[in-house]
Amino acid sequence: MIAAVGLFSLMDAGMKWLAPHYPPLQIAALRGLASAPLVLLWAVVTVAPVTLVRIRWSLHLVRGVLSIFMLATFAYALKRLPLADAYTLFFIAPLLITALSAPLLGEKVGAARWAAILVGLVGVIVAMRPSGNGWLGLGAIAALASAFGYALSAITVRTLGRSDNTQSMVLWMTLMVGIGAGLLAWPEWRPIATQHWPAIVLIGVSGALAQYAITIAFKLGEASAIAPFEYTALAWGIALDWLLWQTLPDRFVLIGAAIIVASGVYLIRQEREHAEAEHP
Repeated sequence: MIAAVGLFSLMDAGMKWLAPHYPPLQIAALRGLASAPLVLLWAVVTVAPVTLVRIRWSLHLVRGVLSIFMLATFAYALKRLPLADAYTLFFIAPLLITALSAPLLGEKVGAARWAAILVGLVGVIVAMRPSGNGWLGLGAIAALASAFGYALSAITVRTLGRSDNTQSMVLWMTLMVGIGAGLLAWPEWRPIATQHWPAIVLIGVSGALAQYAITIAFKLGEASAIAPFEYTALAWGIALDWLLWQTLPDRFVLIGAAIIVASGVYLIRQEREHAEAEHP
């Protein structure tokens, strides 16, 4: 999981490199198209090809639309925010997944988990710096919108996982993002500058390897034990911000991140205890 998060961070750094030069939808398309060949190879090698097409197409289409929205808004956030700031606000996603699972999936969310969600929202307010320039900035709003799209996408995965394999979900999400975002971006598509091809290769390779690593992580370990390591993205983000852009998060971001991470880890532990109580 740590390797997967690090690879995703490298992918995001590549997207941030491209963000000032291309529209958000074009960056989302490049992310999908760059990863598609490696993801397709992985899927065909690891499962029977027929299982990749015998799927619930309607839900895959919904997830594809949500993924385009998620990546385009995150690309916009990366244009305006350092990686660490964008990650801090995106960390609200696990809390949103729990909150949305109650009305959309009918899952029971107890008082303790609602309390963790509210605490996480306090962390978001702190990270957005109500007394500074971050408050209601477009970059911050885009990062939160991306987290919301991710949460909705994750809920579709919970439903898809009952019938479709991981390879089909990763493959069709990647292809739908590449093709769908590409069609939407086409009217404003900008030619790719030669100096940006290394970033596109980085996005494709790191994104595909990250998908493989995270699949192995959840295959070998319990989800509740593995999930907290997603928060190591903040460390990767701080390191990449410093190495590539010579920026560091301010105290508001760090305090907000600590609150969000603490509430997220508590929520994950509550989810685990709830699952163990239902299936001892």
